[in-house]
Amino acid sequence: MNVVIREGFKNDMPAVLELIKELAAFEREPDAVVVTVEDLINDGFGKNPLFKTFIAEYQGEIVGMALFYNRYSTWKGKTIHLEDLIVKEDKRQLGIGKALYDAVLKYALNENVRRVEWVVLDWNKPAIDFYKKSGATILETWDTVQMNEENLINYVKSLS
Repeated sequence: MNVVIREGFKNDMPAVLELIKELAAFEREPDAVVVTVEDLINDGFGKNPLFKTFIAEYQGEIVGMALFYNRYSTWKGKTIHLEDLIVKEDKRQLGIGKALYDAVLKYALNENVRRVEWVVLDWNKPAIDFYKKSGATILETWDTVQMNEENLINYVKSLS
């Protein structure tokens, strides 16, 4: 297989944004993406980068990516959060997703982190099965909590 996994660069961000949009459509939220190429460049490659990416190239084309960032656990210390891992739909089943997953986990081990974590939708059975097979634990007693921008603004305004 002619797959190259490498670190992402600024000039990869248009392709990364297209992959993010494809993932949003797969996750049944095609209109949820508001991030721009400029956001990705500024946030990922500025003075204090907020994330890293691994890019998957297949036959010279960017066909997948993993975006992750450092976190800190009060229980474990250094951790990494894998925000998204996506492979173009027509390139799935070629082992590209596993290659990206492996790259993130190898990176984490080399960085001496004590935990890598991510979120998976409860209906994404192939991903859940893959993660369990790799040794990951699905935490069924924890729920993800989020506050969107509008509610954040409203809440903070209510504090005044």
